Amino acid sequence: MGDNWSGGMSQTTSMARISMAGRLMMCTIAGFPSRSSLRARLVATVLILSVGGNAVAETLNFDNAPVGMPPEGWTLTMTGKGEPKWTVEAEPSAPSKPNVLKQSGRATFPVAIRRDTAIRNGFVEVKFKAVSGSEDRAAGIIWRARDADNYYVVRANALEDNVVLYKTIKGIRTSLGIVGRKGGYGVSAPVTSGQWHVLRCDFAGGRFKVSYDGKPIFEVEDATIVDAGMIGLWTKADSVTLFDDLTYGEIK
Repeated sequence: MGDNWSGGMSQTTSMARISMAGRLMMCTIAGFPSRSSLRARLVATVLILSVGGNAVAETLNFDNAPVGMPPEGWTLTMTGKGEPKWTVEAEPSAPSKPNVLKQSGRATFPVAIRRDTAIRNGFVEVKFKAVSGSEDRAAGIIWRARDADNYYVVRANALEDNVVLYKTIKGIRTSLGIVGRKGGYGVSAPVTSGQWHVLRCDFAGGRFKVSYDGKPIFEVEDATIVDAGMIGLWTKADSVTLFDDLTYGEIK
């Protein structure tokens, strides 16, 4: 990676270049008996065309960043008003020891945007721990961000025990409906404070697939932001939240 995660963000980060088309072809062909080999090849070709190339994934764990300092390579800001505080901290419970990224300030929506990312179709995933917060206790991931006022975000909330996907346009946040369901607000899910969880979104075109703790939980369709954009992290209000093992990738 060209910038080594911007001056030592993590020398132990990993980049996996995976031929998704090749894997899909192998898995699909293996699933058919030999007498159906022609059919298998046809299905594999369709899958390859739908994937469109290789997936490039990168993982950031903050382990080589200076403790107590803001991480380099990020725009650490907010949507709205307040004083967010994003710092790298040592954390004994970190999934990837020794460090995590911690948000401990207070703002309408604290936002950390990873610069030099531009993904249209791909995924973003993070491990998080909701530590505290009386007004809110949330952790989110963002994608297709143009800036701190325009992006998609899916967040998990430990006070509400739910996961909700929103679009933020010109600083205004709006929840999005779930495919196959009329009305409602996100999906109920146990978001236990003080425990590590995994939040992920796979996005392609106007379709977004959300997974929580390794299980798909809902999908959303929206075409407000269609261009490639940056990825990042998000919290709300007085949430104190820890993040680790941020992984993101693009399907090219």
